[in-house]
Amino acid sequence: MFKSRWWIVVASFLALIAGQGAVEVFVTGIFIKPISESLHMGRGVIASGMGMTNILTAVCIIFLGRLMDKLGVRAVLLPFLALFAIATASLSLLTSSVTLMFVLFGIQGFVGAGQTPTAYSKMISAAFDDKRGLALGLAMAGVGAGTVLLPQYSRYLLTNYGWRTGYVGIGIAIIILGVIPVSLWFRETDEVKEARRNKISAAKIENRPGMEYGEALRTFRFWGLCFAFFCAQTAINGTMIHTVPMLTDRGIKIGTAVFAMSLGGFALIVGRIIAGWLLDRVYAAWVVVFFLACPMVGIAILGFKLGGNAPLLGAMLLGMGVGAEIDLVAYILSRYFGTRAFGALHGVAFAWVLVANAVGGNIMGWSFQLTKSYGTGLTIMEVLLAIAIIIQSSQGPYKFPAIKSVKGSKGMATAH
Repeated sequence: MFKSRWWIVVASFLALIAGQGAVEVFVTGIFIKPISESLHMGRGVIASGMGMTNILTAVCIIFLGRLMDKLGVRAVLLPFLALFAIATASLSLLTSSVTLMFVLFGIQGFVGAGQTPTAYSKMISAAFDDKRGLALGLAMAGVGAGTVLLPQYSRYLLTNYGWRTGYVGIGIAIIILGVIPVSLWFRETDEVKEARRNKISAAKIENRPGMEYGEALRTFRFWGLCFAFFCAQTAINGTMIHTVPMLTDRGIKIGTAVFAMSLGGFALIVGRIIAGWLLDRVYAAWVVVFFLACPMVGIAILGFKLGGNAPLLGAMLLGMGVGAEIDLVAYILSRYFGTRAFGALHGVAFAWVLVANAVGGNIMGWSFQLTKSYGTGLTIMEVLLAIAIIIQSSQGPYKFPAIKSVKGSKGMATAH
């Protein structure tokens, strides 16, 4: 019953509801203001502590991606998932000590590397070729579901029990949504098990097409794409983190502000599915241009402080941007560099995305702390999105295009 490769997509979707991005970006947007008020810390200081989370995740994911190429996804992912749940719950122990804050957020960031899209993208890219875009889009829509469900869940915990219990509740959600589905539906192939027994790289024994790790790192295209990913995520997630406090500062009730973020999550889900479907049919650069133009408009709406339902529209357009970019990271890397060293290459590329989360959150946090306004930060975000669009739209044809017919595609994938 569970041998179909589509169960990998189901497990990935569920796990990413409580993924690193959903927890460290969107839940953060709910808790940042009450933590600031409770511990008497400035938002810029707290944003720096939260930025530590992304920086350490970025450092760890580079090595973790290579480890997945060698040992297989499941063997690496499961222990990191459990540790991420524990580390998230431990944030309930935060005090007014800046040192403790940096330590706890740092630990969460380090073990959170296992709960990034890298593991799930690697598993799916190995299992799918002709329908890879759709499979990635459906799986990564889990992050969108997380932005819808986790903010509401966090708000419920915050309102009824406080932010400390809220972090414990999020830790429990990671176990239920992440550890259990991955345990059930991520299966290693016999080749991967043999590779680990003989201390041979799983990627080599399965002979997957693609560039070697070092070869890809020597190309200008790889680093150009990484910089484009960095610019896009700095702008999109940096703004998304501060959406709730930005709106409540304008007198909008927290319920409405959280609803706006949830709308962004719904847009993220729709955006990822549409983007995934399009990637199998349309050149990726044109998909990028559309989905990065959406958050540019959304940020402009938020920056002009329009009334009525405009903030809701702005948040939705931001969500559309998040809804495509991470799918595109995985898809573009697999088409230009293949799947031989996918884990390692995606780890490096996603490290840029994680650093971008830290940079974006700090730009917005310090913009407010220094000027009492998010205006300067929003202007910087628009410029970064324009740079990302220019770089992404200048790429050439795919080096590893999809093979339309894959033998045995209806059975269990040879993913690891």
